[in-house]
Amino acid sequence: MRFIFKMCLFFLVSSCAIKSTKSEKINGVSFVASRDTINDTHIKPLLNIHANYAAIMPFGFIRELMHPNIRFNTERQWFGERKEGVKQYVENLKQHQIKVMIKPQIWVSRGVFTGGIKMTSEADWLILEESYSNFILMYAELAETLDAEIFCIGTELESFIDNRPEYWKQLIVEIRKVYNGKLTYAANWNEYNRSPFWEQLDYIGIDAYFPISNEKTPTVEACRSGWLNHKPKIKTFSEKYNKPILFTEFGYRSVDYAGKEPWRSDRDMNTVNMEAQTNTMQVIFEEFWDEDWFAGGFLWKWFHNHNEAGGENDSRFTPQNKPVEALVKAQYSR
Repeated sequence: MRFIFKMCLFFLVSSCAIKSTKSEKINGVSFVASRDTINDTHIKPLLNIHANYAAIMPFGFIRELMHPNIRFNTERQWFGERKEGVKQYVENLKQHQIKVMIKPQIWVSRGVFTGGIKMTSEADWLILEESYSNFILMYAELAETLDAEIFCIGTELESFIDNRPEYWKQLIVEIRKVYNGKLTYAANWNEYNRSPFWEQLDYIGIDAYFPISNEKTPTVEACRSGWLNHKPKIKTFSEKYNKPILFTEFGYRSVDYAGKEPWRSDRDMNTVNMEAQTNTMQVIFEEFWDEDWFAGGFLWKWFHNHNEAGGENDSRFTPQNKPVEALVKAQYSR
């Protein structure tokens, strides 16, 4: 009888543990690199919204889409964009029990979309591959040293991946040799379903800028209807690979037509609309955060100097000092 009681107790505790792990979400922010070091003052606002993860984003730079050399970790870069800054940011965040995804990214001059990076000769492809491997493996090694929970192998590089799939599969093998944490890739919203290496990774990463409404001020109902075009496909894709979905980026601007083309960052889109941002964000939380196959996501984006970020006249992505910040706090506190 005592044995049966112990076994029942074991299964009860195990069941609770499984449910707890299953329901824990990545409530993250994309922590923007700056010129400065960070300290407790910069981390306290993250704790106030109950964020449990931060994506740290060092940068490499390419002169143009057909240029194969990546410049990275140079003194000309901002502190937070290079290795020294990543180390300082991660160590300070971890002191406050905030977990980390290290997410190295490429910047093409003048902000040209990275998905179009494509070489015109085999020689240049080989140079790009060597350069990218040096860039990404340096940060994978650092991620291991810093005990970063997640490492992102790239962000929105669809043409590079479409043209060199075998390179990427081998790169993942090389990353696994130096980093033992969880791996993902940040696929653009219209790219994830053809990325060739999900079986090698731990999360299916999506930058979730799906179009969901053509309304100037999208209503909650319109946004929910818009997600019907995308959510079932995302769920099916998760089931296909038996991998959780992670929104490596998600968010909306506080601007008119926020749900129409959420990826747009044009400066000429500047008519402030806080309701549009709040409604679109509310629905993404309601549609995804309770799903078992959904791991969570990283809000785009969060600046270190909270008091000077966002605000009532800001039409950009950040939720800081806007009505939507209270919504994020309520969701992340669950």
